[in-house]
Amino acid sequence: MAGAASTDGSTDGSATRPATRPATPGILHLGLGNFHRAHQALYTAAALDAEPGPWGIVGAANASRRVVDALRAQDGRYTVLTLDRDGVRAEVVAVHTDLLVADDRPQELLEHLADPRIRVVTLTVTENGYGYSPRTGDLDVDDERVRADLAGNVPSTTIGRLARGLQRRFRRDGEPLSVVSCDNLQHNGERTRALVRRFLELADEPDGSELLAWLDARVTFPSTMVDRIVPATEDAHRDQALAATGMHDRVPVPAEPFSMWVLEDAFAGGRPAWEAGGAILTDDVTAYELLKLRVLNASNSMLAYLGLLSGERYIADALALPGVAPVVDHLVRAEMLPTLQVPPTIDIETYLGDLFDRFGNRAVAHRTAQVGSDGSLKLPVRVSEPVLHHVGAGQPPSAIALLVAAFLRCLTEPESAYPAEVTGTPADPRAEALAALGRHHRGSAALVRAVFDTTDIFPVAVCEATPFVDRVTELHDALRRGGPAAAIAEVLR
Repeated sequence: MAGAASTDGSTDGSATRPATRPATPGILHLGLGNFHRAHQALYTAAALDAEPGPWGIVGAANASRRVVDALRAQDGRYTVLTLDRDGVRAEVVAVHTDLLVADDRPQELLEHLADPRIRVVTLTVTENGYGYSPRTGDLDVDDERVRADLAGNVPSTTIGRLARGLQRRFRRDGEPLSVVSCDNLQHNGERTRALVRRFLELADEPDGSELLAWLDARVTFPSTMVDRIVPATEDAHRDQALAATGMHDRVPVPAEPFSMWVLEDAFAGGRPAWEAGGAILTDDVTAYELLKLRVLNASNSMLAYLGLLSGERYIADALALPGVAPVVDHLVRAEMLPTLQVPPTIDIETYLGDLFDRFGNRAVAHRTAQVGSDGSLKLPVRVSEPVLHHVGAGQPPSAIALLVAAFLRCLTEPESAYPAEVTGTPADPRAEALAALGRHHRGSAALVRAVFDTTDIFPVAVCEATPFVDRVTELHDALRRGGPAAAIAEVLR
């Protein structure tokens, strides 16, 4: 499928180029970023190769027109570049039947949700896109946009759009549908279902009870685990795509070779043969989900924040710093693996060996600022239950405390903690609030306590776990006094 690659990163110019896009849509995807186009879209292309069917994808970006405009100009085609130390392999993908920007065409998005041809909705909107409170896990009714959606305005939030689209579907023919979250939320199917259902309850429509009964009977929310490292696109990737395919691709997608998709096999209206692309269909996604969240995602976050504090732009360079690989290994083996059951299909030593190889893949050039973005939403999902597990056993986890301390050092003191002109700056919905706390509280003890006491980033039980908060404070102070090396030494001593 891909052009042969030389070790210097060049390709032989050959690549798979589909003749035509699918004619009929069957999937609506919300979130048209790089991850979707290197993951779900590729699995769908493989499914259609193996078993043709009405499974074209309607791709909806939330607000940005950049990818939509580029894909329209390219007849929906784009290149996935698989990067490793052996070079570049290119594949041209064309599975999107239509493309739109939801903010520009919100009514059209709702019409797609109501269209009986659409039988699966997939989402990659990041943890920030679900409109829930990390502290309560419930719909964030204090959010102005959520309140506006509930009041009957044209919906602008993901959950509001899903709920209003499902309402429109119910009031027409009520065909079954499956809504598939592909984001790193724990129990993402259950979480999405609960948020949509809560929205519809609060919307208090005249036919609300019938709508909720239909939702429970005819709409499923399969849980999933997704895994592939997909960095941001740079000009070098456009050059590689041109060399491989001869196409001036404005939005190629770089990605690592590894890819995994585990889905709960609970589809109300059918699905593509995603297993043809290697997807795993199972009745129990949770074990895979926890392995990914607590081992891969938490480790990647650790590398991102320690890398930023060390002035490193890329994850692979952060991994190569003295002490970093051992402290990540300690995080995984001593503090994360004891809190989960490894899936029976996974050999954990092979998994961990592959994981460190993936982090060290310099060809992928995964930026620390990109991985470190949205930490206020990501970290609670990844570390809260492990923190409570260890605190309950009388052993506050030091490596997890270092991860949280490094996150706080980056976000509360962005002007002095790391060289943003070198590394870039991680985006975060709480960036302003955390920086304000950093300006107000100069000592580590006061600052860390203020974060746990005055923000709703972490669940109440974690905020009240005094031994853990104390350990975060100690390691935050070590980061301030001696940088990552000093804090790592304190964890590993």
